[in-house]
Amino acid sequence: MGLAQYAIVPVRDQWGVLHDGNINGKYETKESAFESAAAAASLAIRQGHEVHLSVPGREPGEAALGV
Repeated sequence: MGLAQYAIVPVRDQWGVLHDGNINGKYETKESAFESAAAAASLAIRQGHEVHLSVPGREPGEAALGV
């Protein structure tokens, strides 16, 4: 099987999930974007894929879960 990669990325004042070159979703928090990516990653695991999931750390002055 292949490799399924998911990355949580900032999109203006929200968050999205980068997968296969496309940014999916508009999430209010980094945590909600992560939960969506984790659900997709779980399905990919069941299908036999290797999975990579990345979430950026907090920048100085940034709220713990926000942009």
